[in-house]
Amino acid sequence: MAASARHACKMWDVPSTDILSPITEAIASHLGVSPSGLPRGAPGRNFPLTEEYFKRIDAIEFTIRQDDGALPQNLHKADIVVAGVSRSGKTPLSIYLAQKGFKVANVPIVKGVELPKTLFEIDPKRVFALTINLAMLQTIRRERAKSLEFDEEERSNYAEMAHLREELDYAGKIFEQNPTWKVIGK
Repeated sequence: MAASARHACKMWDVPSTDILSPITEAIASHLGVSPSGLPRGAPGRNFPLTEEYFKRIDAIEFTIRQDDGALPQNLHKADIVVAGVSRSGKTPLSIYLAQKGFKVANVPIVKGVELPKTLFEIDPKRVFALTINLAMLQTIRRERAKSLEFDEEERSNYAEMAHLREELDYAGKIFEQNPTWKVIGK
């Protein structure tokens, strides 16, 4: 690609500077590999684009679009639905599973916010409920609140032990009402 760009610039008399080759060469040298200069799937490349590759890409794109309760009308299209309170690990787990080829949607459980009806219309064996240790959740939420520069009131609503206990109890009741959901964590 760099050679093609150099050739085009020379042909059109356009001044150019190759800024990527030195970086690519430094990384390749550090890793002890030699870049092929060919994109994945190009003729002569050892890693052809397979049906499995495209399935994984489709799963990753689907999962990103369904993050944090977005597009609940698509829950029936998901292979797996992950539900849990904020900061229980829904998104990282979803992305990991997507890289394995599963289409994943995740649904936040927030006290006072109605869950989407579609969550209760899909096969309950596809729903996985995440729980988390109360102290661990508080630690994670405190750090998150700091990084987002929450004010004192927002921080207390988001990371105070009593509030977290209420959230986890609320989620626990939902999980109990749906005994075929697989509960993971704690």
